[in-house]
Amino acid sequence: MLNVSIVIYKHSLKETESLIRSILGSEVLNKLFIIDNSPTPADDFKKFEQEKLTYFFTGRNIGYGAGHNIALRKTMAGGVTYHLILNPDIIIETDALKTMTDYMEKHSDVGHMMPKVVYPSGETQYLCKLLPTPFDLFFRRFLPEKWIIRRTKRFEMRNSGYDKIMEVPYLSGCCMLLRTEALQKAGLFDERFFLYPEDIDLTRRIGEFYQTIFYPHVTVVHHHAKGSYKNFKLMVIHIWNLIKYFNKWGWLCDHKRKTINQKLIKKWDL
Repeated sequence: MLNVSIVIYKHSLKETESLIRSILGSEVLNKLFIIDNSPTPADDFKKFEQEKLTYFFTGRNIGYGAGHNIALRKTMAGGVTYHLILNPDIIIETDALKTMTDYMEKHSDVGHMMPKVVYPSGETQYLCKLLPTPFDLFFRRFLPEKWIIRRTKRFEMRNSGYDKIMEVPYLSGCCMLLRTEALQKAGLFDERFFLYPEDIDLTRRIGEFYQTIFYPHVTVVHHHAKGSYKNFKLMVIHIWNLIKYFNKWGWLCDHKRKTINQKLIKKWDL
């Protein structure tokens, strides 16, 4: 069985109802959690509650990872086998949930899976990434794209083709299928990260015990607003949390990062 959580912030039911109905239609769903980090509760979501949907109002913006952790703890306590993390701006077909959990059922060594993610136009979002260096996450925000295009393509594993199942050390948090057993070993989202690098950190920790894979046989649509590139406040939050990430894992001296990345660079001719 599968639990699903969506963290919202000032979202309306109208914006997310299509996604919610897709999830509620799945035969493998146990419970859908809507975690609301908005300053005031959303009455529409409360009215939408039913046996398989629980609305939880936090009362303040506690962050992306901390919000999902509320639901993840419920999943762990209830002994539910899988948990799917979703952004509210995702479009996913109902059948996709069963397809992904079926694959996990057959591959007990997989602890974390991300499907193929595309823009509404159908263009691929390059969300399979190597473990980042400070250069990868800081300088590419501010340097002209033509100066760093080769490095960006390698960092985003573009030469892999995005057309095969492959192990990836950094998977996007917009759509994460997690094995509950893996969370019991690796831990939940690190709540020191308010937003952005929590997905890098969790993928990396799960990767110490299980495979973390890209699964291109399911495709989801992600509107992907790239808020921190458009909003100064979000940019500051992003940079501050990246500093916390590198303080935790290492800035220049991160030998595990080097070993993992070099293995994939060689394997996929990145």
